[in-house]
Amino acid sequence: IEAYDMTTVDVQPTFPGGMSALYSYINNSRRYPASAYQNGIQGRVLCSFVVNSDGTLSHISVIKGIDPSLDSEAIRIIEEMPRWQAGSIDNKPVPIYCILPIVFRL
Repeated sequence: IEAYDMTTVDVQPTFPGGMSALYSYINNSRRYPASAYQNGIQGRVLCSFVVNSDGTLSHISVIKGIDPSLDSEAIRIIEEMPRWQAGSIDNKPVPIYCILPIVFRL
């Protein structure tokens, strides 16, 4: 997919309600996988995705994972996110490539 880098657009895509709402959403929907919890595995899963011109998310993937169970939980959180406010160039919505860390802390 052709997608713009977040730093090259006029208006960056935003989660509904902004960054604090995004972190609140992540914290409220994160379910710590039992195996990772029992084994004391924690850290940051770095994910990438594209916010499409209609605000839907696609091309979700893990750039830097920690553990398969945590990686798949991070993907699930992003897959279930509500539609974002699309970013734009010259007031025209465009697909934009985003990177988001999902933190798992015991």
